[in-house]
Amino acid sequence: MKTLTVRLPDALVSQIEVESRRRKLSKSDIVRERLSSPAASTPASATLDAIADLIGSVDGLPTDLAANKTKYLRAGYGRKRPR
Repeated sequence: MKTLTVRLPDALVSQIEVESRRRKLSKSDIVRERLSSPAASTPASATLDAIADLIGSVDGLPTDLAANKTKYLRAGYGRKRPR
């Protein structure tokens, strides 16, 4: 097994230390578990929940923008405007 040094925020280190003492495992074991568990990656539903209130909040866009993106990209949507 190889060694890797990582700098973590104090709050996360505290959480790991508390869990380590509670479960009587080493901090390395806790970190390994957290990195290898499927819950370590953010599921798409959690990401969607985080931005759900923004969906549909932009007025004035065509209703079929997602279906006809190439048509609208040629028209100028999504391009930087000159300042």
